[in-house]
Amino acid sequence: MGPYARTGLAGIVSCGVLLTAVLIGRPDGDHGSSGDAGPQPGPYVALGDSYTSGPKIPRQSGTPAGCDRSDHNYPAVVARQLGVTAADFRDVSCSGATITDLTAPQKTPNGANPAQLSALSKRTRLVTLGIGGNDIGFGSTVTKCVTLGAVYRATGGGRLFSDKAPCKKQYADDGTDEVAQKIQATGRQLSAALAEIERRAPKARVYVVGYPAILPAEGKGCGRELPLAPGDATYLHDKGKQLNSMLREQSEAAGATYVDTYSPSVGHDACSAEKTRWIEPLQPSSPAAAVHPNAHGEKGMADAVLRAIGA
Repeated sequence: MGPYARTGLAGIVSCGVLLTAVLIGRPDGDHGSSGDAGPQPGPYVALGDSYTSGPKIPRQSGTPAGCDRSDHNYPAVVARQLGVTAADFRDVSCSGATITDLTAPQKTPNGANPAQLSALSKRTRLVTLGIGGNDIGFGSTVTKCVTLGAVYRATGGGRLFSDKAPCKKQYADDGTDEVAQKIQATGRQLSAALAEIERRAPKARVYVVGYPAILPAEGKGCGRELPLAPGDATYLHDKGKQLNSMLREQSEAAGATYVDTYSPSVGHDACSAEKTRWIEPLQPSSPAAAVHPNAHGEKGMADAVLRAIGA
């Protein structure tokens, strides 16, 4: 997705699609799980989009400023918990990043972010990668669904129209599903990216981390905070789970470990209570971008990564 500051909701998820690949090296460079002596604290490189960088979460740090990195995003929390030194920690995540931006510079409103994989080396032992949401256009999909949801509610919440999923009809009609097709295509791109990460960081182990829950499991909207027609709320929830399934499949195919951030986030979605939510609605009540993790969400994602590492 494009930077949230310029596109509003268009930056919603990519910044999301949380994918996180955590690489932890073994002395022999083997990526298997047996006979491990435990994780090494670094060097650690954080890759990803805005769900990794943490836009608007204090304090914003790093360059370029257009990448919207927070010193309380999950990579920063993981680094502190593992005791990674500042010299051994590089966060190159960037709001709006796609898989293409892993291997090519990314332009932002405040400068260019170098190709993210250029931060990797044969010394690298830990890498987190959160990517994919922008590749499937999930932010623009949510934007369209919210817009149609507002119209749905303004015209009587289904009393005037029988279609309870006007947005889904835009993407899934005549037996095809545009979002599902994009997820499949992104899976192929991710497979190549994971292979390139292994090539550049051969002593690393990979953990692919899925996305947290944006909407409740029952697929309902959040009223005015995130207006959605009932069928569209279900559709978006299902697409999020399909994205996570693809991330799991690609991680396993690459010999990596999938880290589930969805399960621990259930009950902490954008529709939940202000004090417990991990994801902010359209009008955030905590410092964070709309429909993005707040500091609690980044901490929850960090805990999932740390559990997978065994820290």
